[in-house]
Amino acid sequence: MGRFYGFLAGIAAVSLVAGSVFAGSAQANSAGQVECEVSSGRQPERAAPEQVGLDSQRLAEALAFAGGRNRLNVQIFRHNCLIGEGPTNDQTGNVAWNIWSATKSVVSILAGMAWDRGELDIDAPIDRYLPPGLGDEVHRSITVENLLTETSGMPVGVLTEGITGVIPLDPNSAVQALGVPLVNPPGEAFSYSQRNVDLLAYVIELAVGEPLQEFAQRQLFDPLGIARGDYYWARDRAGHTYGYAHLMIPPNDFAKLGLLVSNEGRWGTAQLVSQEYLRQAHRPSARNSCYGYLFWVGPACTETPAFLPADVYSMAGLGMQDVFIIPSLDMTVVWTGVFGNRSSQGPSGVVQNTAELPHEFFRKVFAAFYENPLPDPGPFVEPPVRLDPSRFVDSNILLAVFGIGPSAYPGCNVFACLNQPLAAPFADTAPGCVVLVCLGPDPRTPGIR
Repeated sequence: MGRFYGFLAGIAAVSLVAGSVFAGSAQANSAGQVECEVSSGRQPERAAPEQVGLDSQRLAEALAFAGGRNRLNVQIFRHNCLIGEGPTNDQTGNVAWNIWSATKSVVSILAGMAWDRGELDIDAPIDRYLPPGLGDEVHRSITVENLLTETSGMPVGVLTEGITGVIPLDPNSAVQALGVPLVNPPGEAFSYSQRNVDLLAYVIELAVGEPLQEFAQRQLFDPLGIARGDYYWARDRAGHTYGYAHLMIPPNDFAKLGLLVSNEGRWGTAQLVSQEYLRQAHRPSARNSCYGYLFWVGPACTETPAFLPADVYSMAGLGMQDVFIIPSLDMTVVWTGVFGNRSSQGPSGVVQNTAELPHEFFRKVFAAFYENPLPDPGPFVEPPVRLDPSRFVDSNILLAVFGIGPSAYPGCNVFACLNQPLAAPFADTAPGCVVLVCLGPDPRTPGIR
């Protein structure tokens, strides 16, 4: 782990992209600015900030600011060109890193691919896909769209839902989801449930007829040039992929996923996921104006600053693993790290007011534009803490893993689930991978060396 702590501590000089280094396929747009093509190779096309309408020095100041705030990797793209990188990108760019809940947006992309192929009906109840007898009538009436919009009716228990994935005890997370009593009828209210997305990942597997990661590798990752050895995506002990978090992927590959979405599903000459699906995914759902199909939508939502353009949307994970996409500026910003926002209100303020760091960062980025697209909103004004820690805890969800309590699914516990053998805890974990990151000399460890 020495390398990990080394790059945590090592904040070096900001690396900006040299103007002369971009591929021959780049061309000028109507405003005279350079436009680049996406690349499935290890290196994206690059341009100098000046070639896309920004000042290098001011952009360097924004990147240095982010580097001083625990942003371990920062990438800024405009017109698909990489125009700026964070101070530790050389050390972190190819290290598999847990993107936490941004994993949900990847599951959404896969759902869109299955829908495009006619294998997944978004309007259908999951009864269509589940094996006979699995789950009761109410749970089976949940639709695929309910799962995509987090309106299944399952309760929120972020900590107690997550701890058994971090310490890999879950026997079968999708089956466990079917045992959780619903607090609302399906479709009636937004409830940010982790089990909800694990159930969706399982439904996609059933719809496409193969394990989620095999489908993802062939349909999504291979076309983007993301090798199977680049990442580790955790599974529960029944072998099903977690949907809510635990995709550990290098920031350089995370950026490709962001660019795919910002290009409305097109990668080079291939349409990997349809514009129709992605446009719906980035529309506010009926029950939450900040949420679409497992994407955060609009300004002032989760970590997105309130002053950003109205068309902004994002992929967001714990500790601020983010992709911010601003279509009206043709700009994509990708960063990973360990929080880095500041609060005068202690740890609760840090957890609640995650928009502080993005607010100050984007002020500096916009100040680098020759023609600033937005007026300066001024410094971040911190709201009072209204965080209720109890809403992150549902002890029944934790007890259910052991087959105890009202959320337990009959016949499913840490020893066995529905008479199916379970892998031992930690059996799926790749050597060198821990909760946050994959490191180490073992050749089986994901990562590019």
